Amino acid sequence: MAGRTLGNRSRTIATLAVGVVVGGVVAGGGYALADTKAPRTDRQITNMTNEVSDIKAYYGDTVDAQGEHWASPTSNYANQVAGIEKDAKKYLDNRARHDKGKKKKAIVLDVDDTSLSTYNYELETTFVYNPAGNAQYIATKTMPAVFGMNTLAQWAEQQGYTVFFVTGRPEAQRSYTAANLAAVGFPTADASHLYLKNKENPPAYLPCGATCTTIEYKSGTRAHIESLGYEIVANFGDQYSDLSGGHAGKTYKIPNPMYYLP
Repeated sequence: MAGRTLGNRSRTIATLAVGVVVGGVVAGGGYALADTKAPRTDRQITNMTNEVSDIKAYYGDTVDAQGEHWASPTSNYANQVAGIEKDAKKYLDNRARHDKGKKKKAIVLDVDDTSLSTYNYELETTFVYNPAGNAQYIATKTMPAVFGMNTLAQWAEQQGYTVFFVTGRPEAQRSYTAANLAAVGFPTADASHLYLKNKENPPAYLPCGATCTTIEYKSGTRAHIESLGYEIVANFGDQYSDLSGGHAGKTYKIPNPMYYLP
């Protein structure tokens, strides 16, 4: 997931979580196109209560004694993610066996809802993003790994891939992000392998500086990784903006019907 702003989040609630189907928004995880067209009738809008119920059913919602919501490892969501990971592992294994001795190989992972699941946060906030509340959540809670992604990342590292994380989270959340990734079994996310958005002191390799769009920031960061001598064999993200802009051999879209970020 790319870094969110309140404005982006508001547009998300208006188009995806509510389930507007005008302009190509697909409820339940298809390719979502941001569209400002207003629906002509109520029949073009999925009822929000039903939409949330569908999301919870897809994730196999379970609630613990503390009222925390968790996705089920036997859910349709988990099964869909497992299928994507199976395909990615086959591709990465083939590349690892045939590209020995060539350029350094790497994979890039987004963080939110690609590596770490925000499902509980979304249910806790009823899908309404608030920057301060989100920062507090990240600082105080450990998000679980997206099913199987930690195992895939560990396996890739064992096959000789360097694992990089490129997230839209702000630089101020670096320590919490690295600690969470480590706590749920991801490869080391130190300063050389974890890239966060730094609007106060943007890196020189991003010509757009503090005004980068998500696509500019993420593709520019991947270009920087390539400039360090790596070939990015695969790029994983839950938003199409995580994957657009090139600088990756193959892209893998992790399902996320909870929000859309341009």
